[in-house]
Amino acid sequence: MNRFVIRFSFTRVQDSFWTIGQIVLAALTSYLFARYVLGHQVPLLAVTVAISSLGFARDTKPKQVLSTAIAMFSGVVLSETLLLLFGQGALQLAFAIFLALLLARLFTSNPAFTITVALQAVLVQLLQTPVSGIFERAIDGLVGGVVALVFVSLMPRNPIKLARQDSKELFLVFRSTLSNVAAVLRTPNQELADQALEDIRKTQPLVDRWRSSLDSAIAISNLSPVYRWAQKEMAQQLQVADGMDLATRNLRVLTRRVDFLVRDEKPRPQLADLIGKIIIATELLEQTSDDFSVTLKARKYLRKIPSGLNPRVFDPPLSVSETALLLEIRPLYVDLAVASGIDASQARALLPAVD
Repeated sequence: MNRFVIRFSFTRVQDSFWTIGQIVLAALTSYLFARYVLGHQVPLLAVTVAISSLGFARDTKPKQVLSTAIAMFSGVVLSETLLLLFGQGALQLAFAIFLALLLARLFTSNPAFTITVALQAVLVQLLQTPVSGIFERAIDGLVGGVVALVFVSLMPRNPIKLARQDSKELFLVFRSTLSNVAAVLRTPNQELADQALEDIRKTQPLVDRWRSSLDSAIAISNLSPVYRWAQKEMAQQLQVADGMDLATRNLRVLTRRVDFLVRDEKPRPQLADLIGKIIIATELLEQTSDDFSVTLKARKYLRKIPSGLNPRVFDPPLSVSETALLLEIRPLYVDLAVASGIDASQARALLPAVD
């Protein structure tokens, strides 16, 4: 266990090198500009705003950086104004914190934003007033925010890599669940069916995280010239993510039905074979995160599956409960087809009619 924890810790540090370098350079740039260009002797807030705005969030978006910077700058300006009007003291400090928290909660429900505003108000109240004037610190805060925004745009963390990692995490669970479903249909195993259902029920955070990292990647690729090349790829990956979001929801329903169905311990090899084809389509879609040209192959393969989604082609004929399971597979197929780029109406039109 200790060995695993140590290895995980070193991996976390290794993955954070770029983020650490980004924060250090942004803080240094803010300090140098405020100190030697603007002539501020102790540009504390320029450095703290730059560091806090960038932070260690896994998918820092320009919008998030801007929001944090605005929060910190607002807290500084508010406290500077109160300091100018009422001076320093314990009551003034309490009033500054109260007003900062009140106004921040008025404009946002984000608790982190609110606390950030209050902390900047505290720093201004407690630190010694600069010789050059009260609002020098507000200018420092502005410098830190602008520098952070520039760095997240021109020297962003690799959002493409993060989106691909999140994609693979979801696909791993999705494929594993499909494999377990196919296995229990071929050889009924209630324990394996229960495990498949438990695993697929935990996938919503994976879906949400993938969507979040994709949103970040799209925002950065639109803003940063470094990742401008990825705009088309990320837009296509968003299409895959949208389809997989719906497919994951339908797979939960399908797995729950299979979990109930296999209690009769009856093998259903025909349905298992059909799930096997769905697995192949899923594997092709997973490969698109590394090579989007595979999408055409996935689309071509998916167009061949609908012929097997007709209850009339099964021999021996399906029972009522088995037909109901087949009907659960059809919307899952449509979602995977949409993920590959087939229009939803076209995907539904490919399905054979059911009496």
